[in-house]
Amino acid sequence: MPSEISKEPGKRTPPGGLPDGRVASGSGDIREAWYGAPTERYAHAVLGDAIEAGELVVRTRSGTVLTLSLPENQVFEDRTPRLADLDGDGLTEVITIRAGQAVGAAVVIYGIREGRLVELAATDPIGRANRWLNIAAIHDLDGRPGLEIAYVRTPHIGGTLIFLSFDGRRLKQLAAMEGFSNHVIGSRELRLSAVADIDGDGRLELALPSKDRRTLRIVGWGPSGPVNRETIPLPTRIDKAIVLQNTNGFKGFVLGLDDGRFYEVSR
Repeated sequence: MPSEISKEPGKRTPPGGLPDGRVASGSGDIREAWYGAPTERYAHAVLGDAIEAGELVVRTRSGTVLTLSLPENQVFEDRTPRLADLDGDGLTEVITIRAGQAVGAAVVIYGIREGRLVELAATDPIGRANRWLNIAAIHDLDGRPGLEIAYVRTPHIGGTLIFLSFDGRRLKQLAAMEGFSNHVIGSRELRLSAVADIDGDGRLELALPSKDRRTLRIVGWGPSGPVNRETIPLPTRIDKAIVLQNTNGFKGFVLGLDDGRFYEVSR
């Protein structure tokens, strides 16, 4: 069985980028983004090796390449940046996972202002060295204007699913739920989550594993915030990408399990 069930989007990072990184593509003022300046100055290796990134690089609509370099006590503990217009102002934000030597990871947003690539907003870091997070989704999850960021804080040690909004100036935590994991420690696969309108109510739901990865949890947004819509037991642990599939009469998720089998989940 293949180690991945879905080819990663984007194209390979250009020379000088992370060995396992990819280029994110968009259609706004930022057309491409990738991580550069590989470094071993952060000895965590949560993504399978000791190589992380010291730079964020973007290519603009006009073809200009802009670079932001981190200080020596920080890295991007990530593989591919994410591009989205979070607040609907017509400008692209770059969503990253940045880690500090003593304080662990944070969600950090960058954008172009006055011709420079700059930090726009950040969550508080987790607060301890070698503590990480993994972004699960960037979509309109609550039905209000703008896109939400959903991420799992400390997915290897009883992860918390956190929802954020961005108003152009700061990140605001909307809600949190306990008991999730969307990463296998030491794996390069970050896509253990998927988004779809599963129940047909016109709103998107988020599918991701429980903290032991033996259950698929479906999370939707109710009148008071996120709620667990469904809990689906699995025969073994999820360890590969969760893929949304709509072909040959099947509409649902395909999961890759750690015993090599594939598992289909649908209504």
